Amino acid sequence: METTNAHPSALEAVLTISELAADLGVSVQLIYDLRSQGRGPRGFRVGRELRFRISEVEAWLAGLEDADQERHPRRSAP
Repeated sequence: METTNAHPSALEAVLTISELAADLGVSVQLIYDLRSQGRGPRGFRVGRELRFRISEVEAWLAGLEDADQERHPRRSAP
């Protein structure tokens, strides 16, 4: 009987809070502030350091884009 490995062979890439802030062009403090307000990306701690899965950051950014689109819908050309 063959068994399959339930775990993927590679871990998903993660970003540190400094890397995320640099990629977004914002301060590390802004990321902390957004998270404390419940408006930031989901993350997790490894020891004392926050990490963010790329997929979680992408989902968070997509949510921001959707919310912005609802507030400021594109006008179609006349």
